[in-house]
Amino acid sequence: METIGKSVPRIESRKKVTGTARYANDAQNADQLHGWLVTSPYAHARIVRIDCAGALAASGVHAVVTGADYPVLTGTVLADRPPLAVNKVRYFGEPLAVVVADTEQLAKRAAALIRAEFEPLPLVQSPSEGLRPDAPLVHEELGGYEKFGDVYPVPGTNIGNFVKIRKGDMEAGWAASEVTVEGEFAFDSSDHCAMEPRCSIVEAMPDGTIDIQTSTQDPFFIKRLFERYFRAEQKKVLVHTPLVGGGFGGKGSIQLEYIAYIASRACGGRPVKINNTRETDIVSSPCHIGLEAKVKLGATRDGKLTAAEITLLFDNGGYTDNGAIVTTSAAVDCTGPYRIDHVRCDALSVYTNHPYATAFRGFGHLENHFCMERAMDLLAEELRMDPLELRRRNAILPGDTTPTQAPLDRSNLGDLPACIERLKPLIKWEGGGRVAVAGDLVRATGVACIWKTSGSEIDTGSGAILTFNHDGTMNLTVGAVEIGQGNRTVMAQLLAERIRVPVDHVHVMLDIDTQVTPEHWKTVASSSTMMVGNAVLDAADDAVAQLKANASLVLKRPAEALDFGGGYVFVRDDPSARLSFASLMSGYMYPDGSAVGEPVIGRGRNRVHGLTRLDPETGKGIPGEQWTVGAEAVTVEYNTRDCTYRMLQAVSVIDAGKVINAATARGQVTGGMSMGLSFATREAFLYNEDGIVLNPQLRYYKLIRYGETPEYVVDFVETPYLQGPYGARGISEHGTIGMPAALANALSVAAGVQLNRLPLTPEQIWRCTQGLR
Repeated sequence: METIGKSVPRIESRKKVTGTARYANDAQNADQLHGWLVTSPYAHARIVRIDCAGALAASGVHAVVTGADYPVLTGTVLADRPPLAVNKVRYFGEPLAVVVADTEQLAKRAAALIRAEFEPLPLVQSPSEGLRPDAPLVHEELGGYEKFGDVYPVPGTNIGNFVKIRKGDMEAGWAASEVTVEGEFAFDSSDHCAMEPRCSIVEAMPDGTIDIQTSTQDPFFIKRLFERYFRAEQKKVLVHTPLVGGGFGGKGSIQLEYIAYIASRACGGRPVKINNTRETDIVSSPCHIGLEAKVKLGATRDGKLTAAEITLLFDNGGYTDNGAIVTTSAAVDCTGPYRIDHVRCDALSVYTNHPYATAFRGFGHLENHFCMERAMDLLAEELRMDPLELRRRNAILPGDTTPTQAPLDRSNLGDLPACIERLKPLIKWEGGGRVAVAGDLVRATGVACIWKTSGSEIDTGSGAILTFNHDGTMNLTVGAVEIGQGNRTVMAQLLAERIRVPVDHVHVMLDIDTQVTPEHWKTVASSSTMMVGNAVLDAADDAVAQLKANASLVLKRPAEALDFGGGYVFVRDDPSARLSFASLMSGYMYPDGSAVGEPVIGRGRNRVHGLTRLDPETGKGIPGEQWTVGAEAVTVEYNTRDCTYRMLQAVSVIDAGKVINAATARGQVTGGMSMGLSFATREAFLYNEDGIVLNPQLRYYKLIRYGETPEYVVDFVETPYLQGPYGARGISEHGTIGMPAALANALSVAAGVQLNRLPLTPEQIWRCTQGLR
């Protein structure tokens, strides 16, 4: 192949490094107003009164909107969240009003003049607390909320979604078990910390047109939700998405778009921009979900897994949003990439009085894999078996089925044993264990295996449009959002390979305009390369067929006798008889001015096939088209005296199906690994007894920094996914998934104590060595 597999430079990189790249907050309009969010100082309280008089009298203020002005309920699958709090607040930082003024500074100043009175209510601070019989209800009206899709709330409780997976016969599974292990695992909610805070600009025009400019991963879904909740006509909802400065799932939720819309309505339709500060982006907008879990595994003495019982209690915060779907996603792959014939999993999305959760890189799999992979190490220790050998013996294989009983083959699964074998020499694996280094220092390596299906909605599709310039170069338009993952470059490579031209002959539109851009479901689930890539190949084939049809009229040969390449269509048996793409792109014109043929416009489509809904009682069904598998490891140097440690090396081997761009593939996986290690080592919200987030700023919410990172090693196995473009499967999230578990496994060996709670700070490790919680 000429282009596939090569490290083609990112096509938008020059704009980014020169500062000419445009993001949502760069949009300016002379008529534009600015909104400032007023947020709740309480985690759970009844709203007694909101006095807006002082703010309305302030200089430059055009409107103040509260939840009482627009008491509509919104949500992805369960309509439980008002754009602005109505009657009560359910988490610290919840928006309860928006002040609109001529400038952001004036809006901020006026917001400080709003006087709100609250009646504090009892709190739910964890999922287990929320399930107690005497727990206060976060949503008293849960039974009356409208549902959209497969979500199963339990009225009269704090359960926003209850997912059940039932496979095999648990009684038989436990009867066959000669060894069992159990573990409890937990971590608090945290933030995505994308470089670009969320920003939305909405203009609600008098004729019903709603023009939205926003940093989102879901521009096309926004149209549907505005129709659903505001009775807007989809044809009048115009969504523009420029480059997005990171999303990681956090920009897959719709929040500021609703608030900016009702603010614009209150100002006669003038455009209103709401640009999150870092503080509001961390605590007021949706965050990374928290978890409390229990895992029990059964196995024979030779290490064959026989049964798994898994309970996942997700901390969904004050509203369900996408967290309810994350709960389902974790459940469908709950066993990790292992064959277990007898499985019982209960996954619950539980309301708490924490910031509400949404998707985070890995979509439930990072969270579930932390628990499952720690349990696998517990089992290896009980069996006195090499942890990597235990995983190899139980690796899921073609012919096996998933926890939801979806059938697997070599194409849709890939090759986990090959990933394990590739990993061993990269980490110099000799069975694991703790190695003395010098003084108080010891070294240990932890491993983890991963898998994830790139699930989507059943009615999911993607499109691509290809047009030609008069010099024969091409313009490609696709609906996936460029959020930093490099999908525009990959799309250019796929098109260039298919149509046999250099990559620099392809121009890919960076921005999304839902009125003219072909639809793509959402830019999530590591699915852009597969779904949109297939549409690009289809568009290329369609364009080539049209080029051949035009050429056949001129060359007097049937289209079947023609071939193409290098920007020409030529006779296969006589390549000297050729016509350029440039001469054919709008039909062919003869020297005398007469013309034949038609303009060439390539149209590409891709539709997800074969998915089924999950049975609500057993979970049986097919949730995704393919699973990406991999093996990962982290090596640490640990100080037994003060519980500090250094990460020396982190390794990922992933079955990519086919690597399209070698450099961006490694960059994607490396970035994911760094994100997973940052989360595992230090990231979590710190709550006080009142549910207040104590670290809502990057000064206190610490991320991994340069100099703290290990050596990153990334390698790939390539087992082609036959329905993917040139065999490719999704890999964008997978570097993240195994890192917390691999690190915890390494540190558990090094510290000689089971570390089952994140983040793995020296204090947390010390507390565990002292037998403290």
